[in-house]
Amino acid sequence: MGERFADWTWYPELLARPVPRYTSYPTAAEFADVDLADAQVAALARLQGPVSLYLHIPYCQEICWYCGCNTGAANRSQRLSAYLGALHREIEMVAQAIGPQARITRIAFGGGSPNAISPTDFVRLIDTLTLNFRLARPVLSLELDPRSLAPQWFTAIRGIGVIKASLGVQTFDPRVQAAIGRVQPEADIARAMDGLRGAGVDSINFDLMYGLPYQDEAVLAQTLDTAVAMAPDRVALFGYAHVPHVVPRQRRIDVAALPGQRTRFAMAAQGSAHLRGAGYDAIGFDHFARPQDDLAQARRNGTLRRNFQGFTDDTAGALIGLGASSVGMFPGLLVQNEKNAGRYRQQVEAGRLAGTRGLVQSAEDQRRAAVIETLLCHEAVDLPTDLMDEAREGLAPFLARGLARIEGQRLVLAPHSAPYHRSIAVLFDAYRGGGHQFSSAV
Repeated sequence: MGERFADWTWYPELLARPVPRYTSYPTAAEFADVDLADAQVAALARLQGPVSLYLHIPYCQEICWYCGCNTGAANRSQRLSAYLGALHREIEMVAQAIGPQARITRIAFGGGSPNAISPTDFVRLIDTLTLNFRLARPVLSLELDPRSLAPQWFTAIRGIGVIKASLGVQTFDPRVQAAIGRVQPEADIARAMDGLRGAGVDSINFDLMYGLPYQDEAVLAQTLDTAVAMAPDRVALFGYAHVPHVVPRQRRIDVAALPGQRTRFAMAAQGSAHLRGAGYDAIGFDHFARPQDDLAQARRNGTLRRNFQGFTDDTAGALIGLGASSVGMFPGLLVQNEKNAGRYRQQVEAGRLAGTRGLVQSAEDQRRAAVIETLLCHEAVDLPTDLMDEAREGLAPFLARGLARIEGQRLVLAPHSAPYHRSIAVLFDAYRGGGHQFSSAV
């Protein structure tokens, strides 16, 4: 018998295996350093219909110790200016290569922190996108750091028509904030919320975390209460992954203050129950949304998707990544831009597309990708006989504990099985015999 926390049951043996987050398949761990310029140009030329853009701003005013994102300090105006110049040039090159029938229906800015640049520079990027791409009244979304969100940003957001925003909150507890290098008073978040609502943003997300130093169930509950009182439309509740061998800045975090696996599981279970009790719908294993939000509606109507931005209601057939380290997802091709901002700039200034890593998906890759995405998004999938037979032994302990069931050729995940979704999805991953290191499932 497993130990019960809220409405989740802890079976530590089923969570012992580190697993990917499956924001793509194959995962970024399988990407190779390879010249994909020709494949990228061909993929762009083939695009038609709805297409999404993601623009990466790899800078922050302050660098948080926990963060695994590709970002640097925005403390040199010349460096920022040079990067933005290259980003404008990349936009022009990609737009020249894209198929004439493609229409841009979504534009997302992430980072880093997009508000590490000035609102004027943001408007200039929008102008370049408008001049070069065929825009079809795109949905605009923006990740923001509340600590450096100047009032001028609200004017720009209203003027441009941004309707979705995500705030990096992580925790409201001052002791935990100090331990992760992200001190931001509650008033900063409240000011950001008021400004964004006043600017016409109708879907605001809070990024929250569990598994942080000095966090326990009581500390997390207080953060959740504070967050719910501010009424964001969405909440993403992520488990902190402590991997200082991969993210050197995490060495500043006191490993002795981190909660153990049992406490992490308890916090994840409590967090899910708390948010659902406050009226949010659970979206997959770590996203939550108000029932009227687009994300919750996509979950209900069967159009939920998963990409490098997590669970999404974006149904476009391709995602073009712009900026250093951003990832493009095309039919049959995953391509990542040069990660280093300086080398990215050099490549673009030389007139070359910036993709330097990735892979061409085989037909088998695409088949398994569809199975994994469908399972994670819709908690059920119809399996071909060979994949059902391949996974049957691995599925046995999950079936025995009532976490999943098989109905003919259909695999169905049980209610309250969310912490085990990725551990089940990994059974369909043909690459997981390798030695890549991933975070724990919870």
